[in-house]
Amino acid sequence: MHSKYIVLFSFLFTSIFCFSQNMKDGFSLLENGKYQEAETFFKTILQDYPTNKTARLCYGRAVGLHGNSAEAKKIFTKLVNDFPNDFEVQLNYGESLLWNREFNLAKAYYQKLVAKNATSFPALLGFANTLSNLQEYDEALVYVHKALEVSPGNPNALTSKKYIYLGNAYQKQQKQEYVAAETLLKKCLSLFANDTNALLNLANLYLIKSEFENAETTYKTLFENAETEIATIAALNGLALVSHLKGKEKQALNTSKKSYDRLNTISNSSIKQQTTERYIQALIWNKKYTKAKHLIDEIIKKQPNKNWILALRATLHVYKSNFKKSLADYDQILANDSTSFDGNLGKANVLKALGRYDDAIATAEKTLTFYDNQKDAMTFLKELDTKFSPFYDGKASYTFDNGDNEAFSVQNTVEFPFSTRLKLLGNYKYRTTNNTITNNKATSHALSAGLEYQLLPTITFKGTFGLTAATAETNDFTQLLADVSLHIKPFKLQTLDIGYKREIQSFNADLLDREIAQNNFYANYNVSTNFNLGWFTQYYYTTQNDGNSRNLLFTSLYYNILSKPSLKVGLNYQYITFENQVPSIYFSPKKFNAGEVFLNLIKDENVTKPTEWFYELTAATGLQYIEDNESQSTYRFQGKLGYKFSDRCLANIFGTRSNIASATAAGFTFTEVGVRVKWVFGEK
Repeated sequence: MHSKYIVLFSFLFTSIFCFSQNMKDGFSLLENGKYQEAETFFKTILQDYPTNKTARLCYGRAVGLHGNSAEAKKIFTKLVNDFPNDFEVQLNYGESLLWNREFNLAKAYYQKLVAKNATSFPALLGFANTLSNLQEYDEALVYVHKALEVSPGNPNALTSKKYIYLGNAYQKQQKQEYVAAETLLKKCLSLFANDTNALLNLANLYLIKSEFENAETTYKTLFENAETEIATIAALNGLALVSHLKGKEKQALNTSKKSYDRLNTISNSSIKQQTTERYIQALIWNKKYTKAKHLIDEIIKKQPNKNWILALRATLHVYKSNFKKSLADYDQILANDSTSFDGNLGKANVLKALGRYDDAIATAEKTLTFYDNQKDAMTFLKELDTKFSPFYDGKASYTFDNGDNEAFSVQNTVEFPFSTRLKLLGNYKYRTTNNTITNNKATSHALSAGLEYQLLPTITFKGTFGLTAATAETNDFTQLLADVSLHIKPFKLQTLDIGYKREIQSFNADLLDREIAQNNFYANYNVSTNFNLGWFTQYYYTTQNDGNSRNLLFTSLYYNILSKPSLKVGLNYQYITFENQVPSIYFSPKKFNAGEVFLNLIKDENVTKPTEWFYELTAATGLQYIEDNESQSTYRFQGKLGYKFSDRCLANIFGTRSNIASATAAGFTFTEVGVRVKWVFGEK
């Protein structure tokens, strides 16, 4: 690594003969990195002095450092044959092996050179660089220290030491030995204070560890101590990414814009690409899709088949839910380069979004064949493993209302996947309820089982059947339960559920005693947009075994203000009508209208990381109209607070309080509190 920094000229230019042949100008060209000119210079010298060892050495070095390493090796091989015992010739031959990346041959060769002369600085440093390239970093460090003992403070040796630390840290990072990697990078920074490469590597390590505050501090250190415009821009790019990961999208865009505006001051193509990429990403994160598309289209006109811009277009398609178009872009990336990380893992994510889970898993596993132990790919597979692992979900709740009804229930749900398409479903619910005034009591047990099967990536069937057995004040009975539905994704950003559900009215003891069975035919339809607006509609048609029927329509128009955490506001409207009015038995108006405004704040448990809290809060208020009566004000509060102990275990408490009319009565107040536990107990 960085073998060109090995300075051998002091060994080459000791004879008076060099100067007599007017080679001084050639030495200067080599020392100043003008290798093409040096190559021409010494080639001319060799036309007059073809056997001169020094000229041949210098010519070989000029050829090798100019990039023709194979030819340089041939030159030094001839020199070794002509001067088999010349140590200076052997040192140059060893370096030519490094130029040709023949590190195993170089290792064996340098071992001999070091054994021959244990105090040779070029031999020790060349050996250290060879070991570093072979990723034998501990041994490389030993020899770079020996080189520094021979030449204390030598800048070339210190530079090699820095890259040994950086390489070793990266190796530890790949093995997910993050503490060791951090220690090495901090040692590197103690030698080279505020070194750009070390700071960038340390910040990246903190990003991998999700230590965003530490990453931000590191990028700020780089920004404050940057000695070049490139380092300044790199720091701003990093700060923009940290802001995104912390959910501060506007800040990410503002920071990225600052670095993007600096591009006219530099000519480095790599940093220009990185900065343009980050700026377009920031536009996408902020849902400024039109501007992002314009920039992408402009670049594609100039670079129509470059992977980095195709990856950005694929990302834009993902954010706009154009998954099929995104898949086409990722396929093109892989056609260009089958080992592309962005192409492989990006495709895996799109296949997952399309419901093609087996293909997604296979593509992610393929990614790991190219990038061993890559964290993002492993996390992706781990999430899918968890999604398709057996789990238990149990909750217990206590409810009461101002009609003197109390109830206690326990519900246990189990899902057991057989594959990514088929899973077994099971549910058991126990509920006991009583009225503290009438002392009516009732108990019910409900047991059901069924299957969920993905018919197509866009259509999933779910069916459960079971029995409920109830013991009430004057009636004991057993009734059939059923829930059959299709979950459909007809178009992008849209979902449709249609189904049939048979259930028993069990809100209180009186209702349970009457054995009222409901047959519900229902449809749920939700449409989202790329501009944060959404619309959900639900319709139920219910027939009951007491001869009554019901129509229920619920619709909600909502707007997403934030995505992390999710914050939405909206308007809800509900309409209910019963064919027969039996108010003495249950709430059954000829017409019921209710409207409310609501606010909903959610940190979803599914995206919450282990050892973090999740929550949900809904607050709503409005008016309800029963028949032609005066309006009544309504309120509704729902909350949930939980903790994710690991990827496989979480728990939360929940509660609801509402005064919206129910199936039992109008003008009542209902309260529920409970606790829930979810445990993923099986392997993938």
